[in-house]
Amino acid sequence: MEFKLTTAFFLRILSLALILAAAGLTFWQWNQFQNLPGGLPQGSTLGGVPVGGLDPEQASERLLQAYQAPVELHYAGAAIQVDPQRLGFHLDLDAMLAQVRSAGRPKDLGAFWDYLFNQLEYAPVAIPLEAGVDADQVRTYLESEIVPRYDQPPTPAIPLPARPELQPGQPGETLQVDASIQPIQDALRSLSERTVDLPLQNVDSLPPLPEHLQIQLEQILDTSDFGGLAEIYLKDLQTGRTIHFARMNGADVPTEIAFTAASTMKVPIMLSVLKRTAEPTPDWILELMEGMIVRSENPPADSLMEQVIDPVSGPLDVTADMQALGLQNTFIAGYFYLGAPLLQLYDTPANTRTDINLQPDVYNQTTPSEIGRVLEDIYQCAESGSGELISTFSGQISSDECKLVISYLLRNKTALLLEAGVPEGTPIAHKHGWIEEADGLLHTMSDVAIIYTPGGNYVLNVFLYHPVQLVFDPANIMIAQISQAVYNFFNYN
Repeated sequence: MEFKLTTAFFLRILSLALILAAAGLTFWQWNQFQNLPGGLPQGSTLGGVPVGGLDPEQASERLLQAYQAPVELHYAGAAIQVDPQRLGFHLDLDAMLAQVRSAGRPKDLGAFWDYLFNQLEYAPVAIPLEAGVDADQVRTYLESEIVPRYDQPPTPAIPLPARPELQPGQPGETLQVDASIQPIQDALRSLSERTVDLPLQNVDSLPPLPEHLQIQLEQILDTSDFGGLAEIYLKDLQTGRTIHFARMNGADVPTEIAFTAASTMKVPIMLSVLKRTAEPTPDWILELMEGMIVRSENPPADSLMEQVIDPVSGPLDVTADMQALGLQNTFIAGYFYLGAPLLQLYDTPANTRTDINLQPDVYNQTTPSEIGRVLEDIYQCAESGSGELISTFSGQISSDECKLVISYLLRNKTALLLEAGVPEGTPIAHKHGWIEEADGLLHTMSDVAIIYTPGGNYVLNVFLYHPVQLVFDPANIMIAQISQAVYNFFNYN
């Protein structure tokens, strides 16, 4: 009996020892399991940055270090390093760290069981980059820092002093801001491609500036042998831009000066005739307009006013038509023939000025801007059937009749004045005018034109006056130079 008790006791002790040994071994294995390296599995990446074995804080630090490195912008050989924050780059760390924590190595019982049976494996994870770039901030940086420092803007053509020619401008090289934004955004999100060759574009030289043209025209006037008063009116028929100034003895004077209209008044006469003539225009009227415009004869002008408009008040009716167009300073007060009676005396804002009075002919007067408006109205009427002529004389003047007016003005060939300043073959619809005064001398000269060029169409009017005597040749050369300068301005390429 004693032997049996001893054996049972021994077996109990042995069982207890085995249980304790197994528990100790399990505890030791659990301790070993808990002491396994934490953090992300080996081979894991965060935004492309290797972070295997790192805890969330260590992983975020490595991520920041990688993406806070400067990007390098290349501008035509110049290297510019830029802090990503200046370009509006920001990491969404909160969202990425949440993924890091959920992707760490678990230390629960299920993982311990796999560990005990040597089946524990942690697959590497690849957490994508979550970051944003403010495109507006990229644009602001480029426009405020790169463009002012590195762009080579083109320069405009510059008129040569006191000459009708232009000095060509210089081409430039400028940053393509819009095309630069996406490559910079891509570089900010990349670990290996953090260099951007900024796209550039070559820019043609710029056209001359209107203010430069006016200076050029003033210099031509000031350095010529003219010595009188000149008023110039230029209207760009594409943009509506106007250059209008008057000059005498090297100084500016107020514009809207009353000049003797002379033969330039034949343009309004032609409009008044067509306004009262049914289409198609009779041949006998066409023949008279041929003589009036193309040969610049005065008798056909008188015949048209007398036979088509009114035998007594023809000139006054032409004036009334101009007034209907809003022209206050343009009138004809009598026929052209020598000794014709003055039908009415016109006081206008231009001829009643006290600062400048050129003693213009009381029979016909205009200002450069008003006859310029007439030519512009004719152009708009002919080109598009629009403008003041059409709206004021609705149903009385047509686009075809305006084209007829221009066709006669185009046939007015002189090889002088404005026509002499443009290349041969340039269409120039113009009417020139000059007249000897009572003293037998020439004091006033003018040429008014619609000029058609490859670089744009424009109205150009030049009126000259000299109180003593206007010498034809120097004045003719000066007007031709003015015309050449304007032509070059519109056709600088």
